[in-house]
Amino acid sequence: MQLILVMMLMIGSSIWPFGAQVLPGDPIIIVNKQTNELAWINHGKIMMTTKVATGKTNDLTPEGLFTIKVKAKNPYYRKKDILGGDPRNPLGSRWIGFDAKGTDGRIYGLHGTNEPSTIGKYISQGCIRLPKTTLEQLYNKVTNGSKIFITHSSKSFEQLSKEIGAHE
Repeated sequence: MQLILVMMLMIGSSIWPFGAQVLPGDPIIIVNKQTNELAWINHGKIMMTTKVATGKTNDLTPEGLFTIKVKAKNPYYRKKDILGGDPRNPLGSRWIGFDAKGTDGRIYGLHGTNEPSTIGKYISQGCIRLPKTTLEQLYNKVTNGSKIFITHSSKSFEQLSKEIGAHE
C-alpha cells in the first residue's frame, strides 16, 4: 500500500494536472466562468460567494490553477495613467494579482470596478471584476501564496473543491 501511495505522489502531476499544490483545508478561490461566480473556500467550507465579471471571450480569462502573487490597495492603472483612489480608475479599491500565463501577478487579477453594472457579465479583457465590498472582504482574507482555480464548468463549487483537493 505504501509503495502505491509513493508512486501516486511521484507521478501525481501526470495523473492530475494540479499535483499536490492544493492540500485538504487549504484556502482557495474558485472562479467558474460558466456562471460568472466566485467562491472563497477555507478548511473545505464555502465562506463566501459572489457574482463576478470575466473576459469578453472565453479565452481572455485564463483557466487553471494559479498562485496569488501581488496584493495592492488603491492600485495604479498603468494603461491610462490613473492613480489609485481616482473614481475614473477601472480597477477599483483593491488588486489581487495571480501568475496566469507566466506573468508576475501584475497582468491578471481580481479587482473592483468603477462600473458596478458590469458584474455578472462577460466584459473584461481577462481580469475578474468583483463588487467593491466583497472584493475588500476577500482582500483581507487571502494572502500571497494562496491559490486561485479558474474553470468553465457545470460542476458545483463543492464538487470543484473536492476535485482539486481542497476539500477536507
